[in-house]
Amino acid sequence: MAKNRLSSEDWLAAGFRALSSHGPAALKAEPLARALGTTKGSFYWHFADVPSFHAAMLALWEARAFEDVTAELETETNPVKRLRALGNVAAAGTPKEFGGDGTEPAMRAWSRENSTVAQAIQRVDARRMRYIADILAEIGLTNSDLSRLVYGAYIGMQDLTTRDATPNVEAMGTLIDLILALYETE
Repeated sequence: MAKNRLSSEDWLAAGFRALSSHGPAALKAEPLARALGTTKGSFYWHFADVPSFHAAMLALWEARAFEDVTAELETETNPVKRLRALGNVAAAGTPKEFGGDGTEPAMRAWSRENSTVAQAIQRVDARRMRYIADILAEIGLTNSDLSRLVYGAYIGMQDLTTRDATPNVEAMGTLIDLILALYETE
């Protein structure tokens, strides 16, 4: 059994790893406790029940999936550099402690069977696409299809990386370069 006390953050990180590796069926107290080498009692010390654990996972994912990324990008005042930085962040994926690059595809798979997760995905998608559209508008590119294209590539590249372990920094950079070439020709 675990010698150190686990925090709610430890349980949430274990949840993201389990979701990425084994899917939503692994998001229960018993398999998570086994993975952490502790008892279910520790789980229930931090979470009233499995649905409250799921709600905490979703809240953390929403914050990390949008606010954490944009807070880092907002330090860059040049919109071209911010778009390039966004491409790098997108290609870098999710930190390993939160499930690694498989987290976002796993969240999207979970959303197909859970309407609460689907609503969280929709909120994050809408905020991300608005954010990308705002950066593109600052550059002078107002075609809404461009933000959808960048975002679609972001989602697809994460899924590809999960499947073939191929990094997509160069591919995302190429897409950003192509879009920026549109700006330079206008």
